[in-house]
Amino acid sequence: MKFGVVVFPGSNCDQDMHDALQNDLNKEVQMLWHKDKDLSNFTTDDCIVLPGGFSYGDYLRCGAIARFSPMMQSVIEFANKGGKVLGVCNGFQILCESHLLPGVLMMNAHRQFVCKNAFIKSADGTPLKIPVAHGDGRFQADEKLLDELQVNNQIIYTYCDKNGNITPEANPNGAARNIAGIRNKAGNVFGMMPHPERATSSLLGNVDGVEVFKFLGLN
Repeated sequence: MKFGVVVFPGSNCDQDMHDALQNDLNKEVQMLWHKDKDLSNFTTDDCIVLPGGFSYGDYLRCGAIARFSPMMQSVIEFANKGGKVLGVCNGFQILCESHLLPGVLMMNAHRQFVCKNAFIKSADGTPLKIPVAHGDGRFQADEKLLDELQVNNQIIYTYCDKNGNITPEANPNGAARNIAGIRNKAGNVFGMMPHPERATSSLLGNVDGVEVFKFLGLN
């Protein structure tokens, strides 16, 4: 599997993602500029990554301008053909703005930027320690959509404590139902607020992020 990492004006986790994929996961990685459109080097067996940061300065809404970039038009087509797409933090916001994923990311409930280690887990997984760093990470949707996400097994990660308990205290941003990440119905588009690329190196004392890429089938 080959990876393409899109770089927008204001991206600041693009190189982190590149290094995690190439150096820690031994993947082939190509950087993709937001003004370009060409994804001919990628097949639907590959993955396009939208990294964290502050694309276009987070003007209007986070990800609202990036959604209209030339590269994103190609990414939308790529996803609609079944290609894998992963959005992390700002990338998750862009995926929601692009309607590749449902729901919205709103300002944290406590109205403060949060930057710390958090614990997340899948429906049947063990807790993973993954860093978060965002000011607009509170996932919101109406109750009907939230129920659909649960029924369709589209919630990939929820915030929990170190023992795996899903509690309000373990929720760093007030996200509905402690949602940390979701996928689309087809299962090829993933979005999450925590940063798995910041937890793939033993030099940093945390490799839990590797388990995230494995769980999403991106290893």
